[in-house]
Amino acid sequence: MKTNPLVRFTKHLIDFMLLSGVVICLSVPMLFRQAAKYFSIFQKYYVPYCIVFMAAGVFALIILWNLRNMFQTVINENPFVTENVISLKRMGSCAFMIAILLLVKLVLVLTPAAAVLVLVFIIAGLFSLVLSQVFEQAVSYKQENDLTI
Repeated sequence: MKTNPLVRFTKHLIDFMLLSGVVICLSVPMLFRQAAKYFSIFQKYYVPYCIVFMAAGVFALIILWNLRNMFQTVINENPFVTENVISLKRMGSCAFMIAILLLVKLVLVLTPAAAVLVLVFIIAGLFSLVLSQVFEQAVSYKQENDLTI
């Protein structure tokens, strides 16, 4: 069966985001050093910002990697597998870690955008954990159905 163009596009988008995310993560120290020339906050909190944003970037890359793997199961027309349940749980944990890191950033500098991002990643984490339970139930039903046939 031919793969849905939306699924293929999204898979390519995730691949692009993963690759560009690695490049951006690795260049954070250099980018923040340049930003410090124009914004004093980057000069004042250079090391903590580098640590927080690079760590958050790593967790975001883990989320993207898991999304990429999940999309591969959709392309293979077999999305209800245990690996996707594990991926969703891992993505939820990573989203909570990003929220915690952004809370650390909020302690350093209180900004409305960071506060909103904390809420977004908490909601994303909760959504991923709930979705993992839905997938877990679907895997269970699928396995029962496969045994029936």
